[in-house]
Amino acid sequence: MEDQTAVSSDRVRLVSEPRAERGHESDADVGEDAPHAPRFQAFRRRWFVLVVLCLLNCSNAMSWLSFAPVADQTAEYLQISLDQVNWFSMVYMVVAIPLSLVTTWMLDTWGLRVSLVLGSWLNMVGSVLRYVGVLKVLPAAVWGFPVLMFGQTLCALAQPLVIFSPTKLAALWFPAHQRATANTFASMSNPLGLLFANILSPFTVGSANNLPLMLGIYAVPAATACILATLGIQRSVPPSPPSASAETSNSEPFFQGIKLLLGNRPYVILLLSLGCGTGAFTAFSTLLEQILCVKGYTDDFAGLCGALFIFCGVLGAALVGFCVDRTKQFTEATKVNWSLWTLALIAFAVVSQMQDQRVAVATTCSLLGFFGLAVYPIAMELSVECSYPVGEASSAGLIFISGQVQSIIYMTVLQALTQRLEDSHISTCEALSWRVPVLVMASICSLSSCCFLLFFHTDYRRLQAEGTEGKAPQKANPTVESP
Repeated sequence: MEDQTAVSSDRVRLVSEPRAERGHESDADVGEDAPHAPRFQAFRRRWFVLVVLCLLNCSNAMSWLSFAPVADQTAEYLQISLDQVNWFSMVYMVVAIPLSLVTTWMLDTWGLRVSLVLGSWLNMVGSVLRYVGVLKVLPAAVWGFPVLMFGQTLCALAQPLVIFSPTKLAALWFPAHQRATANTFASMSNPLGLLFANILSPFTVGSANNLPLMLGIYAVPAATACILATLGIQRSVPPSPPSASAETSNSEPFFQGIKLLLGNRPYVILLLSLGCGTGAFTAFSTLLEQILCVKGYTDDFAGLCGALFIFCGVLGAALVGFCVDRTKQFTEATKVNWSLWTLALIAFAVVSQMQDQRVAVATTCSLLGFFGLAVYPIAMELSVECSYPVGEASSAGLIFISGQVQSIIYMTVLQALTQRLEDSHISTCEALSWRVPVLVMASICSLSSCCFLLFFHTDYRRLQAEGTEGKAPQKANPTVESP
C-alpha cells in the first residue's frame, strides 16, 4: 500500500508541478502537441538495470571463452586432453538448445527480475566452483575436471536467461526512442566479454600454475553482478510504463505466442536468415585461427583479427543503434548492413586463401565485425516489431535456438569439407585446405542475404500500436526516479 501511495503521489506531483520544476531530462513518448494523449514516464533506474544486465552478459561470455585461448595450459594443469578442454566451450551450446524454450517461458511468465536474479546466481556459483576446481587442495586428475565442468555447466545454464533479456528490458523500461540503443548496449556486452577473455586469459596464464589466478579474476565480475542484481533490481517493470506497448507486453499466452510466431511469414524469414548469420559468426570465430594458419599467418595475427572483428562490431552496433532509434528504419538498416556484411564475407573468403596479405585480411575481418555484429541487436528489435504483441522473450528465444542449431550444422559441415594437404611448407599448423569450406560459407550466407532482401517485408506493429511510427522523438515529460 505504501508503494502504491508513493507512486500515486508522484503522478499527482508530475501533473500539478510546472514543467521546469519536474526534472532535467525529457523521456516521454508523446509530444507537447498532444496534451490529451496518455503520458508515459521513463524512470532513471532503467539505466541501473541496463548496467547490471551488461555486466552479467559480459561476465557470462568471459566464462564461456575463458579456456579456449589457453587450452594447452589448461590441459597440462588438469592433466586432461585438449578434447576435454574443448567441452568447456561446447557445453554452452549443448545446454542452451534444450533449455531455450524453458527460459523463454520464464522470462515471459515470471518476469525480468526473477530471470536476471536467477541467472546472476547461477553465473556466480558456477564461477566460484570453477575457481575451487583448480585449487591445489583438490586432486586435479580426480576432482579438478568434474568440479570445473559442473561450474561451467552452471554458467551455461545462466546464458539463455542473460541472452534473451535485452529485448525484454528495452521494451519494458525504455521509451520508444531509446529501445534500440538499450538493446544494442545489452547485446554487444556479450561479444565484448569474448574480447576481454581473449586478452585476459593469455595475459594472466603465463604458465600452467597461473590458472587459479585467471579463474579468480573472472569470478569477481560474476559476484559483483550477482550482488547488484539481487539487491538493486527490486521489480520486473517500472511503476508506470514508458510506452504504450509496455502496457500490453506479453498479451499473448506463451504457447499461443509460439504458434503465432511460426505462422508469421516475415518472422520466419527473419528467424532463418538471422540464424544463418549467427551460425556463420560462430563458425568464423571458432575456425579463424585454423583458416589463417594454413597460409602461414601466426596465432598472434589471428588473435589480432579476432579482436578487430569484435571491437569494430561493437562500434558499428553502437552507431547503427543510435541512428535507428532516431529514424525507426529497422528494415532498411538491417538490409543495408546485411548486404555489406555478405560482401565482406565474400572478400574474406578470397583474401584468406592468399599469402602475405595481412592488411587485406585484417581489413576484411574489421568490416565483417562492423557490419555483421551491427545487424544482431537491430534485427532482434525488428523481430519484436514484426511479431508484436507476442512476448519479446519468445521472439528472441526462437531466433537464438535457430542460431545455435545452424551453428552446429555449419561447424560440422565446414570441418567435413576440409582436405588434407600433402605438402605445405608455409603452414604453421595441421595442413588442411579451407578453400572449399570458406567458399561454401560465403555462398550460403549470400543466398540467405538475397532471400532476406527480396522476400522480407513487414509492418512495424509495435510502433503502429503506439502511434509513433516514423516520428522523431519529442521532448515532453521528464524522467523521474523510481519510487
